[in-house]
Amino acid sequence: MIIFMKKFGDVLISRQAGKEAYAAFLPTLSNLRDDEALVIDFTGINTFSPSWGDEFMTPIQNKYGERLILRHTNNPSVALTIATLEEINGSKFKLAD
Repeated sequence: MIIFMKKFGDVLISRQAGKEAYAAFLPTLSNLRDDEALVIDFTGINTFSPSWGDEFMTPIQNKYGERLILRHTNNPSVALTIATLEEINGSKFKLAD
């Protein structure tokens, strides 16, 4: 399954917005097969804040762990937020770039 983050907008900021995006996407995640990878694609994202990312990505990383793969993370805002989340949560994301 691929999550195109652009579907949530190209400026992903605020803790509340991240929480709402996660809640809205949660039913779709229930369709993920046990043997299927979950890819988060950041194509087209201009701004990605740590607060938004923490609310959306941290619970996904906690649940899917090694099955979670991030791609198109070269945008400086995306790269910095991923590094921040890795430091805060003490775990690395798997990158496909």
